[in-house]
Amino acid sequence: MTDNKAQHKAPHKAQYVPGHGLLDGRTAVVTAAAGAGIGGATARRLLEEGARVVIGDAHARRLKETERTLAETFGAHRVASLPCDVTEEDQVGALFALAAREHGGLDIVVNNAGLGGTRALVDMSDQEWAKVLDVTLNGTFRCTRAALRAFQETGRGGVIVNNASVLGWRAQAGQAHYAAAKAGVMALTRCAAVEAADYGVRVNAVAPSLALHPHLVKVTSAELLEELTAREAFGRHAEPWEVANVIVFLASGYSSYLTGEVVSVSSQHP
Repeated sequence: MTDNKAQHKAPHKAQYVPGHGLLDGRTAVVTAAAGAGIGGATARRLLEEGARVVIGDAHARRLKETERTLAETFGAHRVASLPCDVTEEDQVGALFALAAREHGGLDIVVNNAGLGGTRALVDMSDQEWAKVLDVTLNGTFRCTRAALRAFQETGRGGVIVNNASVLGWRAQAGQAHYAAAKAGVMALTRCAAVEAADYGVRVNAVAPSLALHPHLVKVTSAELLEELTAREAFGRHAEPWEVANVIVFLASGYSSYLTGEVVSVSSQHP
Protein backbone atom coordinates (compact mmCIF):
# COMPACT_ATOMS: atom_id res chain seq x y z
CA MET A 1 0.00 0.00 0.00
CA THR A 2 1.38 3.43 -0.95
CA ASP A 3 1.99 6.03 1.73
CA ASN A 4 0.21 9.08 0.23
CA LYS A 5 1.90 11.53 2.60
CA ALA A 6 5.39 10.27 1.75
CA GLN A 7 4.47 10.28 -1.92
CA HIS A 8 3.29 13.90 -1.66
CA LYS A 9 6.54 14.97 0.03
CA ALA A 10 8.85 13.28 -2.47
CA PRO A 11 10.84 16.06 -4.19
CA HIS A 12 9.60 16.82 -7.67
CA LYS A 13 12.52 17.38 -10.02
CA ALA A 14 11.82 20.09 -12.59
CA GLN A 15 12.90 19.75 -16.21
CA TYR A 16 14.90 22.60 -17.71
CA VAL A 17 12.91 24.31 -20.47
CA PRO A 18 14.83 25.13 -23.68
CA GLY A 19 14.59 28.55 -25.29
CA HIS A 20 11.86 29.31 -27.80
CA GLY A 21 13.03 32.66 -29.19
CA LEU A 22 10.53 34.61 -27.10
CA LEU A 23 12.83 37.65 -26.87
CA ASP A 24 14.60 37.63 -30.23
CA GLY A 25 16.31 40.94 -30.99
CA ARG A 26 15.49 42.59 -27.68
CA THR A 27 17.95 44.19 -25.26
CA ALA A 28 17.83 43.59 -21.52
CA VAL A 29 19.60 45.07 -18.50
CA VAL A 30 19.92 42.80 -15.44
CA THR A 31 21.26 44.04 -12.11
CA ALA A 32 23.08 41.85 -9.57
CA ALA A 33 23.69 39.33 -12.35
CA ALA A 34 27.07 37.91 -11.35
CA GLY A 35 27.38 34.38 -10.09
CA ALA A 36 24.90 31.53 -9.75
CA GLY A 37 21.90 33.31 -8.21
CA ILE A 38 18.63 34.49 -9.72
CA GLY A 39 20.31 37.36 -11.59
CA GLY A 40 22.85 35.12 -13.29
CA ALA A 41 20.17 32.56 -14.14
CA THR A 42 17.97 35.32 -15.56
CA ALA A 43 20.73 36.65 -17.80
CA ARG A 44 21.28 33.15 -19.18
CA ARG A 45 17.56 32.53 -19.75
CA LEU A 46 17.18 35.88 -21.53
CA LEU A 47 20.06 34.96 -23.82
CA GLU A 48 18.55 31.53 -24.46
CA GLU A 49 15.36 33.30 -25.54
CA GLY A 50 17.27 35.42 -28.07
CA ALA A 51 17.89 38.67 -26.18
CA ARG A 52 21.08 40.68 -25.89
CA VAL A 53 22.03 41.40 -22.27
CA VAL A 54 23.87 44.05 -20.31
CA ILE A 55 24.66 42.83 -16.82
CA GLY A 56 25.68 44.81 -13.77
CA ASP A 57 26.84 43.84 -10.30
CA ALA A 58 28.73 45.41 -7.41
CA HIS A 59 31.23 42.52 -7.47
CA ALA A 60 33.48 43.41 -10.39
CA ARG A 61 35.55 40.19 -10.50
CA ARG A 62 32.55 37.84 -10.40
CA LEU A 63 30.79 40.04 -12.95
CA LYS A 64 33.65 39.75 -15.42
CA GLU A 65 33.74 35.97 -14.92
CA THR A 66 30.01 35.77 -15.58
CA GLU A 67 30.33 37.89 -18.71
CA ARG A 68 33.14 35.68 -20.00
CA THR A 69 31.16 32.49 -19.40
CA LEU A 70 28.03 33.83 -21.09
CA ALA A 71 30.00 35.26 -24.00
CA GLU A 72 31.65 31.88 -24.64
CA THR A 73 28.22 30.28 -24.96
CA PHE A 74 26.18 32.99 -26.66
CA GLY A 75 28.75 35.21 -28.37
CA ALA A 76 30.58 38.30 -27.15
CA HIS A 77 28.41 40.55 -29.35
CA ARG A 78 25.36 39.65 -27.23
CA VAL A 79 26.83 40.19 -23.77
CA ALA A 80 28.22 43.31 -22.09
CA SER A 81 28.87 44.14 -18.45
CA LEU A 82 29.68 47.05 -16.19
CA PRO A 83 30.24 47.12 -12.42
CA CYS A 84 27.21 48.78 -10.85
CA ASP A 85 26.41 49.56 -7.23
CA VAL A 86 22.71 50.43 -7.29
CA THR A 87 23.15 52.77 -4.32
CA GLU A 88 25.21 55.05 -6.58
CA GLU A 89 23.17 57.08 -9.07
CA ASP A 90 26.08 57.72 -11.44
CA GLN A 91 26.81 53.98 -11.70
CA VAL A 92 23.16 53.23 -12.46
CA GLY A 93 23.24 55.88 -15.19
CA ALA A 94 26.41 54.41 -16.67
CA LEU A 95 24.86 50.92 -16.84
CA PHE A 96 21.84 52.16 -18.80
CA ALA A 97 24.05 54.30 -21.03
CA LEU A 98 26.06 51.18 -21.88
CA ALA A 99 22.89 49.42 -23.05
CA ALA A 100 22.09 52.33 -25.35
CA ARG A 101 25.66 52.54 -26.64
CA GLU A 102 26.21 48.82 -27.21
CA HIS A 103 22.78 47.82 -28.47
CA GLY A 104 21.06 51.02 -29.53
CA GLY A 105 18.37 51.04 -26.91
CA LEU A 106 16.56 49.16 -24.22
CA ASP A 107 13.55 46.82 -24.09
CA ILE A 108 13.71 44.92 -20.78
CA VAL A 109 15.00 45.78 -17.30
CA VAL A 110 15.27 43.19 -14.52
CA ASN A 111 15.85 44.78 -11.11
CA ASN A 112 17.38 41.92 -9.17
CA ALA A 113 19.72 43.73 -6.75
CA GLY A 114 18.89 43.18 -3.10
CA LEU A 115 20.55 42.77 0.27
CA GLY A 116 19.40 40.59 3.14
CA GLY A 117 20.64 39.56 6.54
CA THR A 118 19.21 38.30 9.80
CA ARG A 119 18.88 40.51 12.86
CA ALA A 120 16.25 40.82 15.58
CA LEU A 121 14.56 44.20 15.40
CA VAL A 122 15.53 45.08 18.99
CA ASP A 123 19.19 44.55 18.11
CA MET A 124 19.14 46.20 14.68
CA SER A 125 21.12 49.40 14.21
CA ASP A 126 20.02 52.33 12.07
CA GLN A 127 22.92 51.54 9.76
CA GLU A 128 21.84 47.90 9.25
CA TRP A 129 18.28 48.98 8.53
CA ALA A 130 19.34 51.75 6.15
CA LYS A 131 21.80 49.60 4.20
CA VAL A 132 19.24 46.91 3.39
CA LEU A 133 16.63 49.53 2.43
CA ASP A 134 19.13 51.46 0.27
CA VAL A 135 20.16 48.47 -1.82
CA THR A 136 16.88 46.59 -1.97
CA LEU A 137 14.25 49.33 -2.22
CA ASN A 138 16.09 52.52 -3.11
CA GLY A 139 18.24 50.65 -5.64
CA THR A 140 15.13 49.30 -7.34
CA PHE A 141 13.72 52.85 -7.36
CA ARG A 142 16.88 54.28 -8.98
CA CYS A 143 16.95 51.63 -11.70
CA THR A 144 13.22 51.85 -12.33
CA ARG A 145 13.49 55.62 -12.70
CA ALA A 146 16.40 55.26 -15.14
CA ALA A 147 14.48 52.66 -17.13
CA LEU A 148 11.31 54.74 -17.33
CA ARG A 149 13.28 57.77 -18.52
CA ALA A 150 14.93 55.65 -21.22
CA PHE A 151 11.59 54.17 -22.30
CA GLN A 152 9.97 57.62 -22.42
CA GLU A 153 12.78 58.88 -24.63
CA THR A 154 12.55 56.07 -27.18
CA GLY A 155 8.75 55.88 -27.16
CA ARG A 156 8.77 52.22 -28.16
CA GLY A 157 7.48 50.73 -24.91
CA GLY A 158 9.33 48.34 -22.64
CA VAL A 159 9.14 45.99 -19.69
CA ILE A 160 10.41 46.17 -16.12
CA VAL A 161 10.49 43.12 -13.86
CA ASN A 162 11.37 43.64 -10.19
CA ASN A 163 12.53 40.92 -7.82
CA ALA A 164 10.46 41.07 -4.64
CA SER A 165 9.95 38.23 -2.12
CA VAL A 166 7.17 36.36 -0.38
CA LEU A 167 8.48 38.11 2.75
CA GLY A 168 6.77 41.21 1.40
CA TRP A 169 3.57 39.38 2.41
CA ARG A 170 4.67 36.96 5.14
CA ALA A 171 6.37 37.43 8.49
CA GLN A 172 9.71 35.86 9.40
CA ALA A 173 11.71 36.61 12.53
CA GLY A 174 14.92 38.54 11.96
CA GLN A 175 13.81 39.85 8.57
CA ALA A 176 12.09 43.16 9.42
CA HIS A 177 14.43 45.26 7.25
CA TYR A 178 14.38 42.88 4.28
CA ALA A 179 10.63 42.28 4.48
CA ALA A 180 9.92 46.01 4.69
CA ALA A 181 12.15 46.64 1.67
CA LYS A 182 10.51 43.90 -0.39
CA ALA A 183 7.01 45.09 0.55
CA GLY A 184 8.18 48.49 -0.68
CA VAL A 185 9.31 46.95 -3.97
CA MET A 186 5.81 45.52 -4.40
CA ALA A 187 4.19 48.92 -3.81
CA LEU A 188 6.72 50.63 -6.07
CA THR A 189 5.91 48.11 -8.80
CA ARG A 190 2.18 48.85 -8.65
CA CYS A 191 2.62 52.63 -8.66
CA ALA A 192 5.21 52.61 -11.43
CA ALA A 193 2.93 50.41 -13.54
CA VAL A 194 0.10 52.93 -13.34
CA GLU A 195 2.39 55.80 -14.31
CA ALA A 196 4.11 53.91 -17.13
CA ALA A 197 1.00 52.53 -18.81
CA ASP A 198 0.45 55.78 -20.74
CA TYR A 199 3.61 55.18 -22.77
CA GLY A 200 3.31 51.46 -23.27
CA VAL A 201 5.56 50.20 -20.48
CA ARG A 202 4.63 47.26 -18.29
CA VAL A 203 5.99 46.87 -14.74
CA ASN A 204 5.59 43.63 -12.78
CA ALA A 205 7.43 41.72 -10.07
CA VAL A 206 8.21 38.19 -9.00
CA ALA A 207 8.07 37.10 -5.36
CA PRO A 208 10.17 33.96 -4.81
CA SER A 209 9.99 31.97 -1.60
CA LEU A 210 13.12 29.82 -1.50
CA ALA A 211 15.47 29.74 -4.49
CA LEU A 212 18.71 28.17 -3.30
CA HIS A 213 22.06 29.44 -4.54
CA PRO A 214 25.61 29.61 -3.11
CA HIS A 215 25.28 33.10 -1.60
CA LEU A 216 22.09 32.19 0.28
CA VAL A 217 23.78 29.10 1.70
CA LYS A 218 26.58 31.28 3.06
CA VAL A 219 24.29 33.73 4.90
CA THR A 220 21.55 31.35 6.09
CA SER A 221 21.85 28.60 8.68
CA ALA A 222 21.35 25.00 7.60
CA GLU A 223 18.59 24.67 10.21
CA LEU A 224 16.60 27.58 8.78
CA LEU A 225 17.04 26.35 5.21
CA GLU A 226 15.77 22.93 6.27
CA GLU A 227 12.77 24.52 7.98
CA LEU A 228 11.91 26.68 4.97
CA THR A 229 12.31 23.75 2.58
CA ALA A 230 9.88 21.69 4.68
CA ARG A 231 7.20 24.33 4.06
CA GLU A 232 7.40 23.90 0.29
CA ALA A 233 4.69 21.71 -1.23
CA PHE A 234 7.17 20.08 -3.62
CA GLY A 235 9.48 19.16 -0.73
CA ARG A 236 12.40 21.06 -2.25
CA HIS A 237 13.70 24.56 -2.91
CA ALA A 238 13.34 26.27 -6.28
CA GLU A 239 16.25 26.41 -8.67
CA PRO A 240 17.24 29.99 -9.63
CA TRP A 241 16.35 29.22 -13.27
CA GLU A 242 12.78 28.40 -12.21
CA VAL A 243 12.39 31.97 -10.96
CA ALA A 244 14.11 33.18 -14.14
CA ASN A 245 11.50 31.33 -16.21
CA VAL A 246 8.73 33.46 -14.68
CA ILE A 247 10.80 36.61 -15.25
CA VAL A 248 11.11 35.60 -18.93
CA PHE A 249 7.34 35.15 -19.10
CA LEU A 250 6.78 38.62 -17.65
CA ALA A 251 9.32 40.09 -20.09
CA SER A 252 7.73 38.41 -23.10
CA GLY A 253 4.67 39.07 -25.20
CA TYR A 254 2.88 36.23 -23.42
CA SER A 255 2.16 38.66 -20.57
CA SER A 256 1.16 41.61 -22.76
CA TYR A 257 -1.93 42.45 -20.67
CA LEU A 258 -0.22 42.06 -17.30
CA THR A 259 1.05 45.08 -15.39
CA GLY A 260 1.25 46.14 -11.76
CA GLU A 261 1.19 42.52 -10.62
CA VAL A 262 3.37 40.60 -8.17
CA VAL A 263 3.63 36.95 -9.16
CA SER A 264 4.47 34.51 -6.39
CA VAL A 265 7.10 31.97 -7.47
CA SER A 266 6.52 29.58 -4.65
CA SER A 267 5.16 26.18 -3.69
CA GLN A 268 5.01 27.28 -0.07
CA HIS A 269 1.85 26.52 1.82
CA PRO A 270 0.62 28.17 5.07
